[in-house]
Amino acid sequence: MSTSAAVASNPQPAVDFSALKARQQSAWSSGDYAIVGTTLQIVGESLCEALDLRAGSKVLDVAAGNGNGALAAARRWCEVTATDYVPALLERGQERAKADRLPIVFQEADAEHLPFADQSFDNVLSIFGVMFTPDQERAASELIRVCKRSGSVGLANWTPDGFIGQMFKTIGKHVPPPAGARSPALWGSRARLDELFPKAVASIAATPRQFVFRYKSPDHWLEIFRTYYGPVLKTFAALDPAARDTLTDDLLVLMERFNRADDGTVVVPSEYLEVIVTRL
Repeated sequence: MSTSAAVASNPQPAVDFSALKARQQSAWSSGDYAIVGTTLQIVGESLCEALDLRAGSKVLDVAAGNGNGALAAARRWCEVTATDYVPALLERGQERAKADRLPIVFQEADAEHLPFADQSFDNVLSIFGVMFTPDQERAASELIRVCKRSGSVGLANWTPDGFIGQMFKTIGKHVPPPAGARSPALWGSRARLDELFPKAVASIAATPRQFVFRYKSPDHWLEIFRTYYGPVLKTFAALDPAARDTLTDDLLVLMERFNRADDGTVVVPSEYLEVIVTRL
């Protein structure tokens, strides 16, 4: 049987994007992602430098969470709008912006259906956000649509082989994702980026970077992620006590593999891909 025939006889299962989105929105609304998100601020600063943002530019932060990218752009005197589909996270971003006296517009919006006209922004960015959308092609198309010609889309995406990518692989063994759903970590591979941005793009620059997680101990890291990081919280909640213990062991083994600290603390480099897509 030819490869094409095999593909035809074994089509990819249809994905119910609406159901998957509702499930993901529930996960990100649980816990308090801002507890973890605020530790990632340096990634927002680095991405805005890579974008070479100019004062006065109109910038959109998509799936902004508690606003790491938006805050970094606003510090560079840009006109910033931050969007997310979890209102509680936008509220946390508003608190941070108010504390720093940064004029940012926060607006509830779905990354797959951005409520803005074509070419509304000079730069569009997303930090560990848009990569979690169920319909990846639709989300990528929206990022390009709202970006002006010759403007740039900047992304920070966890890679499949990095610590967070492997964490999602680990929890997926305990609570498998819906059939046909694509891994968010694919956004951290150059091959997938080439698939997602095939049109209206002048160039794609993808540079591997490292974010270093720092916690008091492996148990402290697990406590924070299990309590506040929605996907991990939901995974534990879906398991019986024995399965939770097994997942705990698996995550601590993963932590041990990546942890470079030898004093009982956590110092874990996690690879991500810094992406700059330049629009035609």
